[in-house]
Amino acid sequence: MDLLLLKTLHLAGAFALFASLGATMMAGSGKKSASILHGVSMLVILLIGFAMLKKPPMDQYWWMVKVVMWLFIGLAPALAKKKVLPSMLVLTLSLVAATVAAYMGLYKPF
Repeated sequence: MDLLLLKTLHLAGAFALFASLGATMMAGSGKKSASILHGVSMLVILLIGFAMLKKPPMDQYWWMVKVVMWLFIGLAPALAKKKVLPSMLVLTLSLVAATVAAYMGLYKPF
């Protein structure tokens, strides 16, 4: 598959992920739909991310940091729902995690 198409789909998954996080953090109807969108977008991001890697470079570790950020963002709705952390803090930390993941993907520092 074309790398530009994979990147576009990866970004579309990220946009859907944060739309679902925003909807999940808001109290109101449609939480089930937001949860489904969260799960589907997490899966899309993971699969397309590994498709872009093709073979993980074992001498570099930047992609492992991205997987840890992905795991945190995946747990974010549970952290907010169980009131482990306030919803706004969870959303802020998720944005920080996404920024770190974007930096790692663009610059591949190590």
